[in-house]
Amino acid sequence: MSLDEDFETSMIRAMSRTASEFPPHSADLVRRSVARGRRMRLFAAARTAVMAVAVVTTGGTLMATGALGSHGGDAPDQLPAGAPVRSTEQPPSRAPSPISGEEMVRTLKSLLPSGGTVSAASGMTSQVGPPVVWPGAKLAYSTAKGSSSIDIDLTRLDPGTPSDEQGQGGCLPVEVRPYDKCTTEKLPGGAVLNTTKSFTHPNSDTGQKHWYVVLTTPDGVQLSVEEFGGGSEKGSSSGADPLLSIAQLTSIVRSPAWNKAINALPAPDEAPSTPHSTKKRVPAARMTGVLTSHLPRSGTVSDLNAGDGMVQLVYDDGHGKNMVEADAQYDRTALLGGDMGCTHVPGRCEATTLRDGTRVKKVQEPSEKGGAAQVWVVDTLYPDGRRVVVREVNSYAESGPVTRPRPALSMAQLLSIALDKRFFTD
Repeated sequence: MSLDEDFETSMIRAMSRTASEFPPHSADLVRRSVARGRRMRLFAAARTAVMAVAVVTTGGTLMATGALGSHGGDAPDQLPAGAPVRSTEQPPSRAPSPISGEEMVRTLKSLLPSGGTVSAASGMTSQVGPPVVWPGAKLAYSTAKGSSSIDIDLTRLDPGTPSDEQGQGGCLPVEVRPYDKCTTEKLPGGAVLNTTKSFTHPNSDTGQKHWYVVLTTPDGVQLSVEEFGGGSEKGSSSGADPLLSIAQLTSIVRSPAWNKAINALPAPDEAPSTPHSTKKRVPAARMTGVLTSHLPRSGTVSDLNAGDGMVQLVYDDGHGKNMVEADAQYDRTALLGGDMGCTHVPGRCEATTLRDGTRVKKVQEPSEKGGAAQVWVVDTLYPDGRRVVVREVNSYAESGPVTRPRPALSMAQLLSIALDKRFFTD
């Protein structure tokens, strides 16, 4: 093997070991990351595509134009609620006509309250592909009270992909987003509306506010509008409320003015011929059952968030809320290698090997997300590659406020959970 090949192989193994050292992210966090990453990739791809971004820069006083179904000078709060917008089926032999970025901007402007000013407006032209480009628009809206950055994206969800792994709908669990205020409402006709008040840095309850509303129609069209108070994303730390209320953002995504854009949406990529995921995972129901069976009956369980291979919950023994998480994985021996020791591990760490060859690492350390929370972890690796990691925090979220002096479960209790072979009972 050449030096270059040896370096490349060593680097890949090191990166894999490092990534595998951390418990897997929750399904909700993955879904959010996929959705945001897809939007960023589409904007980047459109810059080099033939039908690229159409940019429109405007200034001066915002006037109601009537473009694409404008409701005149009414503020969004005064718009008729109407039924959720729906897509119309395109004839199978005819590709949908694209909607331009300029049209997307004009529609968004027409739905804003009159009397403000718009600047830095840009739009994304839809494209059938390849690559597929979803339409969108963003702009800065200002009044005498301040400014907000507002953008809207339209997508069509892929029917061949699990709903929790795409799009931006749904409320994130308190364990990962402790300061979000989120609601879910099922509308007449089957559409689902999600509204969220959050922060640009969601691990904190201070700084720039980030509000967003997501409407998902029964036939898989998703309209998402988000607003950042004080200006562009991460462009302010004042903590001022965004100019448009959640009700106004809701009126924007529910407006029939988007029907033309919806009809122009390209079909999603074809579902892959192979299963979406071939990795072996422990079912969510089993993860939940095993973890909860170890919790003392004198306490209460809330905020259950379970997926295949992972379960999170909040346990309260009467002395404060406590997050508990269990992750179960297969085939981790090669990836973890020698990383079951305490080298370079901050905080208190103890590494041992049991008589059957199972390796155990116990760690007590401050939260890596900052703050005063303590994180206790028991990580177990069986000789055949099965792995269980159990974590707890003396708060309802690792980035949340401390709710008790120390975690509720002892390290011995965490070890008992991690060594429970029922996680892998087929």
